[in-house]
Amino acid sequence: MGELTTPPESKQQPRRPRVVIVGGGFAGLQAARGLARLPVDVTLVDRRNHHLFQPLLYQVALAVLSPADIAQPIRSILRRQSNAVVLMDEVVGIDVRARQVSLGSGARLDYDYLVLATGATHSYFGHGEWEPLAPGLKTIEDATEIRRRVLLAFELAERQMVEQGWHSPLNFVVIGAGPTGVELAGAISDIAQLYISHDFRHIDPAKSRVMLLDGGPRILAAYPEDLSAKAEATLKRLGVEVHTQMQVTGVGPGWVEAQGERGNSRIEAVVTLWAAGVAASPLGRMLGAPPQVNFDRRGCVIVDDRLNPPALPEVFVLGDLAHFEQDGRQIPGVAQPAMQMGDHVAKIVAADLAGQPRPAFRYFDKGDMATIGRMAAVADVKWPFKAHMSGFPAWFTWVTVHIFFLIGFRNRISVLINWAWTYFNFTRGARLITGDQSLPGWKEQTEAKPAQSKTEAAD
Repeated sequence: MGELTTPPESKQQPRRPRVVIVGGGFAGLQAARGLARLPVDVTLVDRRNHHLFQPLLYQVALAVLSPADIAQPIRSILRRQSNAVVLMDEVVGIDVRARQVSLGSGARLDYDYLVLATGATHSYFGHGEWEPLAPGLKTIEDATEIRRRVLLAFELAERQMVEQGWHSPLNFVVIGAGPTGVELAGAISDIAQLYISHDFRHIDPAKSRVMLLDGGPRILAAYPEDLSAKAEATLKRLGVEVHTQMQVTGVGPGWVEAQGERGNSRIEAVVTLWAAGVAASPLGRMLGAPPQVNFDRRGCVIVDDRLNPPALPEVFVLGDLAHFEQDGRQIPGVAQPAMQMGDHVAKIVAADLAGQPRPAFRYFDKGDMATIGRMAAVADVKWPFKAHMSGFPAWFTWVTVHIFFLIGFRNRISVLINWAWTYFNFTRGARLITGDQSLPGWKEQTEAKPAQSKTEAAD
């Protein structure tokens, strides 16, 4: 395929500036919408056709919501924006000198402004072989795979109990105690103890173990210490075993090895989930190498207060892909700053078109929230008032905020109905197992009969 171009220029209609946005997440979508009223032509490119509301992705993974509740086609979101074109394609090259983007389909896009907002992916700290054994949570595909593994573990245990009179330990290990790890651990405990505890005849899901491992001294390290302590206390009340200062040294089929203050330990794990680290999208590397473009240790592009790599004023890097420091600290890679960055790109383009100086970006931190389980959360609120909240008030605030920011009226109503049904009827409506019906290491565990008797195993 050839180059995608605009119609020939004319004296009556000079060519409008072309803005190419790569990535339809929070930052990219916000930038596109912010440019709606400006005399520019916007092309948004994404490998997938949908925008994903990632903060609720763990609820898809743990069978509260279905994927359609938290995703919406990008094309439908921008359908009323006459200056925007959406392409489902993948960027495979960037020529900053020619100001051109190459796509996997063979097409090439010229740009006057380039916005990179492709986010981050999982980081296994040099152990890529762990990924198939311990999936992370970044995409819908990740969420449905986690759901498959968690629900399948109970099904296989029930089947094994019927066939052999005992079942392998139902140990769920979550590696990494940031917001995603805490939310996953709490939700797995909720499933086992509240939602499926009476669905099986031969096993007791409530007796399964959920273990949360982290190499740091406390969970939710980015949160204030008092909220971190409250979150840990809530997890323990839910039955989650919290192990801090535990450095994972190995992940295998059906087991995790970790080193802590008491030495090395090996944990049998029917399901292992990864929430320990992220790395920037490799797209940033296509901009070039130092000194023109610099990167941090995670591969994020270091940008100035106009969100540009210093040598490329026509290129903007946003969201998880950007390393932006404010008041001596890097701002977090979460939805809130990503959306503000997207808004700010539109302001900069508007300033350029008006011949005015570019405004500097400043992140306005409204606070952070993380859910821990059924009607429990922690919230570090910084606007419109400052407060540290926990328990039901924090959970209600979390619900309100996430409903408000969901894109699409249908999504908001659907999620609200699903939450209400789940929390008042103790049922989960998206408990579907699809795909492969095996788990890493399950066969090996079932072939080795445990030392305890069948009766003890059943108890």
